[in-house]
Amino acid sequence: MRLATITNWAYGATVLFTLASGATMLLASDAQEKERAAVAQRYRLDQGTSQLGAEIYALSGLARQYTISADPTHLELYKREATRFRQVEDRFEHLDDAGASLDELNAVKEAFRWAQTLHDEQRSAIAARQEGDQARALAIVFGAEYERELDRAEGMIERFQYRLDTRIEAEVTAAARLAQVWKTMSEIMLGLTGFLFLCVLYFVFKRRVLHPVIRLSDVVARLAAQDYAAEPPDYEQIDEIGDMAQALRVFRENGIERQRLEEEQDADRAMRDLLSRMTQRMQGCDTKHDLEGVVQRFFPEIVPAWAGTLYLLDTGRNALVAACSWGSPAHSQPEFSPLACWGLRRTVLHRPAGDCLDVVCDHLQLDDVSRPDTICLPLTAQRETLGLLYLERRAGENAGPADPEPYLTMIAENVALALANLQLRDTLRDMAMADTLTGLSNRRHLDTLLDVQVREAASQGQAISCLMLDIDHFKSFNDKFGHDAGDAVLREVGLALKRSIRDGALAFRYGGEEFMVLLPALEAEPASQRAEEIRTRIGELHVQHEGIDLGRITASIGLATVPEHCSPDRLVQTADAALLRAKKAGRNRVVVADSRRRDHVAAA
Repeated sequence: MRLATITNWAYGATVLFTLASGATMLLASDAQEKERAAVAQRYRLDQGTSQLGAEIYALSGLARQYTISADPTHLELYKREATRFRQVEDRFEHLDDAGASLDELNAVKEAFRWAQTLHDEQRSAIAARQEGDQARALAIVFGAEYERELDRAEGMIERFQYRLDTRIEAEVTAAARLAQVWKTMSEIMLGLTGFLFLCVLYFVFKRRVLHPVIRLSDVVARLAAQDYAAEPPDYEQIDEIGDMAQALRVFRENGIERQRLEEEQDADRAMRDLLSRMTQRMQGCDTKHDLEGVVQRFFPEIVPAWAGTLYLLDTGRNALVAACSWGSPAHSQPEFSPLACWGLRRTVLHRPAGDCLDVVCDHLQLDDVSRPDTICLPLTAQRETLGLLYLERRAGENAGPADPEPYLTMIAENVALALANLQLRDTLRDMAMADTLTGLSNRRHLDTLLDVQVREAASQGQAISCLMLDIDHFKSFNDKFGHDAGDAVLREVGLALKRSIRDGALAFRYGGEEFMVLLPALEAEPASQRAEEIRTRIGELHVQHEGIDLGRITASIGLATVPEHCSPDRLVQTADAALLRAKKAGRNRVVVADSRRRDHVAAA
């Protein structure tokens, strides 16, 4: 057979194989595009149904809040959410254009029907609450039938999402399988083409075909192994080799895009897991010190390119005070007024640098040259300012692959909620441990601290003294002037005790007209002097009630000291016995408990 014939046949075979390879690669790329389109469709529909579910629960929550509190703010928010719900409903009317099946459309329509039923009941409850019938309103939105309808709406949404997931998963699997088949066929075609080049037409197509095919084969192999760093060669000629290179470029770009999306999803999932762990740790904090430790530990991991400071509001001085910091921030003052921060003024995230020009906060210490990227995140709960999260970009650090602001907003909300919970817990603890009339610690607080103080004094080898105080003839104040006058006397005596204690002393209202003062690390002699000071201060009180002078107020005091007078477990009883002796001795005096060596009585 003539060489020209062999060359023509070889050229024809080469052209055919090349066209087949290019076609299979294009088909593989098309299958990948279908897979991506299916995933995108799933995302859009998932986003829509998630928004629908969120709107249903938001409307339900606001309606319940209004029926409970009748706060017009909740009603206004409810109307806004209802408008948003109608917008979501309008978007779902064209759900079939997004590729949803008939069963999926029926599930969504059923969910909307239940949602509309819930909406009608919510409006009925709101109307009843506005008419003053709170019981009927509460029965509607908290009734068992309402909860069943809410569950049915949620079930319809879950049913839609389950059918959507099943259909899309099948489409993605079919597209991936088809892409794999076409990719395998393209590799086979390329292999045959290369074999033909090497065995038959090496001397004809060495420069035109052999070298390009070898390079393309290497790229195909690396792309098959998901090595998207392999870049297809750029052939300017318009032929089969050029088409194959173009198909490989399309395949590579699709793979890189898919890999990028997967990396973003993995990074977002890891970040949300980290935020979840931080939130759980904050929920377990018992003190603000614990919360500061959690913030210091997690923030460098969440935003490693940013240094920062947690400020807490000192309500007594109306100042933001630095509680903890990380990464050595250099530009914000350790203490400043809330008015010095634009974030606190506007109660929203404030970032003066970046894409938008904005005003720099007054608490930043800046020179004329540097203008660092900073973020101020106000910590607020129930429209009350609790503190501030301040962040500044570290020198030489880039912004990172993702915008940190959405995550920082979530963190700020959780930190503010944790602070609010700690403040509420401290307030409730103070209320439980304080006597409302005198402002002193109550008997419950005494029971909590007494054993601790006694054991601590014994472990350190120190003395501890106890004063038992009783207002003389207190019943006469109640009988002569009324119980309100007696309460006034108790308040003034409690205030006098507050002014008298120092150096770690603790004052308690023991019960009725009796008070107790613990004097840690104080022996009998200085404790007796302290008792005399208290007795004298009480004797100098001049109490008036409704313009009437209540007369002279005196008190009897019994003193006991561990270990001079008694054992630790007998401290209160011994001081009480000394008080009884003071009352029997004529009142208005300080009586020290019997010592194991001598008796000592200090009379007025």
